[in-house]
Amino acid sequence: RCPVRTQIFVSSERTCDMVKSYPDKIFRVIYSEARAYSSVQRQPKGIFKSNGNDSKKFKGEDKMDGAPSRVLHIRKLPGEVTETEVIALGLPFGKVTNILMLKGKNQAFLELATEEAAITMVNYYSAVTPHLRNQPIYIQYSNHKELKTDNTLNQRAQAVLQAVTAVQTANTPLSGTTVSESAVTPAQSPVLRIIIDNMYYPVTLDVLHQIFSKFGAVLKIITFTKNNQFQALLQYGDPVNAQQAKLALDGQNIYNACCTLRIDFSKLVNLNVKYNNDKSRDYTRPDLPSGDGQPALDPAIAAAFAKETSLLAVPGALSPLAIPNAAAAAAAAAAGRVGMPGVSAGGNTVLLVSNLNEEMVTPQSLFTLFGVYGDVQRVKILYNKKDSALIQMADGNQSQLAMNHLNGQKMYGKIIRVTLSKHQTVQLPREGLDDQGLTKDFGNSPLHRFKKPGSKNFQNIFPPSATLHLSNIPPSVAEEDLRTLFANTGGTVKAFKFFQRDHKMALLQMATVEEAIQALIDLHNYNLGENHHLRVSFSKSTI
Repeated sequence: RCPVRTQIFVSSERTCDMVKSYPDKIFRVIYSEARAYSSVQRQPKGIFKSNGNDSKKFKGEDKMDGAPSRVLHIRKLPGEVTETEVIALGLPFGKVTNILMLKGKNQAFLELATEEAAITMVNYYSAVTPHLRNQPIYIQYSNHKELKTDNTLNQRAQAVLQAVTAVQTANTPLSGTTVSESAVTPAQSPVLRIIIDNMYYPVTLDVLHQIFSKFGAVLKIITFTKNNQFQALLQYGDPVNAQQAKLALDGQNIYNACCTLRIDFSKLVNLNVKYNNDKSRDYTRPDLPSGDGQPALDPAIAAAFAKETSLLAVPGALSPLAIPNAAAAAAAAAAGRVGMPGVSAGGNTVLLVSNLNEEMVTPQSLFTLFGVYGDVQRVKILYNKKDSALIQMADGNQSQLAMNHLNGQKMYGKIIRVTLSKHQTVQLPREGLDDQGLTKDFGNSPLHRFKKPGSKNFQNIFPPSATLHLSNIPPSVAEEDLRTLFANTGGTVKAFKFFQRDHKMALLQMATVEEAIQALIDLHNYNLGENHHLRVSFSKSTI
């Protein structure tokens, strides 16, 4: 029998023939390596700590809490995973110098250039469990201080590794080297064109910066919507960083099962950014103006941006390979908005709203206000407690957003309380039963703001504020007309400003947040004539 474990090589027949034909010296080297890497099959069962899973059982010699090593042991890999995907795990942390794939065992060994890089990688993935192809994997220190492989038996992995090394040093791959289609090629531009598919939750400029800065210093970002798709242009300081980001992130989901990154190189080599705001930013020019309708950057943030460009980014709180399915909690938090962790897309969709002004509140007014943060499906004002209502949103993410932004706000003079309800759905009244109009089904309403995936509305979700954003204004309506219209809601209009380049939009500032809430409830979808219905939302800007 051949003493070498057959899983290490290609097949038992090939392995035995190879061993017989090798001189004794080479045989001893191969046998030694085979014993080392196959020992994971001969060790007694034990319970080891791995990425916080204290009860995860694994037959192996490597422990997360063992001595640090620049060689890392990766296990529980999906069967179809490629060498490129495994190498990409290590790229944000430093140069990858060697790889050994053990596909028969769904494992791999990855060697980084320095022990410090390996420590950073292990520490990061201890907090954020990495995923490949939507499957969690586990990374540990290896007892091996160096990875010795026989390149004749590991040709594909070595070819991919050589290609990555060539990109990291800004050189082309070695002539005569066969590289798979998934391997990298030299970058032509430091600018990436990014398209977000299936964008069911907000992806903002800040989210993109947080993800892509793991691969190098991001200099500029411009976001826009084209063909009803959210897109971005992102510029690195070095084409090598752009290549590494494309290799690691193309085809990955920002959030589970949605917001898929489609990345290609742009024909542009430099971006011209005129404004620093929510849609575009030049991190090398914190002094740029914010432009119409956009808030100026806080001086402290601007200073941080300037400092940031002089440093290579370290891994942040988001893992582009494994962002948890925490829905609006995660999406809103990532987008710089208030969010609560642990609420998934399948979370409770029904909200309980209490302390309402029962003399004033209607299902329609609740639909309009809560519709700022999601597509309201049903509203029921409780028959025996008319200061309380149940509101059913389209999903748990939207209910979370609405609760975070509206709890504690004033509506019709009373501070409302918004919590998650124990109910899973809002029941409609039985047919023929008159509930005095207290229950209404909005499931087919044309006024839903978030029905279309990738809608611009996903990018403009802000807490209630005194400043309102107005859009769809017809040319015949003047500033004075709008001032009068909003003053008639019972509040005071403090300021007004048309957008310089587009008079279909304007900012209007009321005296208080409560007055702005009232105005939004009364005037969103107001008919201004000429088949123009006014659209009103909260703005983060001031005039």
